Amino acid sequence: MTVRTGSKGMPRGEREAQILNAAAIEFGTRGYASVLVADVAVRAGVSKPLIYLYFSSKDGLGAACAERAGSALAAKIAEAMGAPAPTFLAAAAVLDAIFTALEPRPHDWNVLYDHGAPPDTETATVARRYRRIIAEQAATGVWSALAAAGLSDGRDLSLLTHIWMNSVTAVVSWWLDNPDQTADDMSARAHRILTALTTA
Repeated sequence: MTVRTGSKGMPRGEREAQILNAAAIEFGTRGYASVLVADVAVRAGVSKPLIYLYFSSKDGLGAACAERAGSALAAKIAEAMGAPAPTFLAAAAVLDAIFTALEPRPHDWNVLYDHGAPPDTETATVARRYRRIIAEQAATGVWSALAAAGLSDGRDLSLLTHIWMNSVTAVVSWWLDNPDQTADDMSARAHRILTALTTA
């Protein structure tokens, strides 16, 4: 079996991952609108033509980044939500899943939640799809928590889902500002804070 290679003999799959890793940092730190394919090429140590060969365009590259980020996050969250648990433990398990999914590439969260790509692009379409999936997962978890507390108001659900999603974004932003923290460190920190909040 012949393995297709990219430049300098590196297998194409590895080269694509290298480019996507560089693109995730660029898109995740500067925003889609500010990034040029040349910026990604420099960070990845490859040529612009190679990126166009693999991904066709900046939009194709952005869409591939969003697809990789979204599928990894949604899958980990779904796995964490698969086992019924009390509200505190369920929230902690979802945070653990998010930290685990993001540990290889913490900027993936910003790749999905950056609204800088024009709305008619594939990048924006893929990101919107995964934001919707993750929001639905959040709403499912929040609904379970509210139901356990005997609450059923739809606006309570909407508000708490909004609070949860913005809180997760804030936590990931803090993590990006403190890159020395591992996923395990973040999980331990989140568990301590959740415990303090639920027992205060």
